[in-house]
Amino acid sequence: MHLREALALDSLNYEANWRAAREQADIGKMMPDAQRARRDTVYADAQALAERAVRVNANGADGHYMVAVAVGRVALTKGARERVRFARVIRDEALRATELNPRHDGALHVLGRWNAEIMRLPGITKFFAKTFLGASIFNQASWDNSVRYFTEAIAANPANIYHHLDLAEALIDAERPAEARPHLDQIAGMALGCDPQDPSYKTQAVALLQRLNPR
Repeated sequence: MHLREALALDSLNYEANWRAAREQADIGKMMPDAQRARRDTVYADAQALAERAVRVNANGADGHYMVAVAVGRVALTKGARERVRFARVIRDEALRATELNPRHDGALHVLGRWNAEIMRLPGITKFFAKTFLGASIFNQASWDNSVRYFTEAIAANPANIYHHLDLAEALIDAERPAEARPHLDQIAGMALGCDPQDPSYKTQAVALLQRLNPR
């Protein structure tokens, strides 16, 4: 609420805009599919706030990071053609954030996830995107890039459960499960607090470990 009050007093407050964008993105992330319409509105609001933050301060890493996050959430509500267009924006904004702050763990995480999500697309989908939608940017995605970015995010903020979980998932999908286990084991003993969904991430880590170690 205090962020909205700050924006009511000064709508061009950089800090209040990107932090309010993060708050909206977190709220939307926790909303169920049954509230899809409301969730779409929340994500669109997050994007508008983040974009305003960047207009106010183009040299602020957090603003660019939040544009990448918000656009990523908005993209989930769109069709294939629009998602391809958004994929470029997400990558460009996250890269800009890391140019401004090479140790921005959030932006590094976005880049790790961007690479992983592209690699997880079915081959026919990637072929269609590259051939008919001009998304040659997809050629730059790789599992090695995904793992590298997640590893850099962990180096910058080792206490973030989400970094470890997404790295583990990428390693599993890249057929490197032995490297994923230490991160999943570590999550069990990590403190909550970096992300509102930390309890959910811990549960997901347990499920992944059980999948790797069937009885």
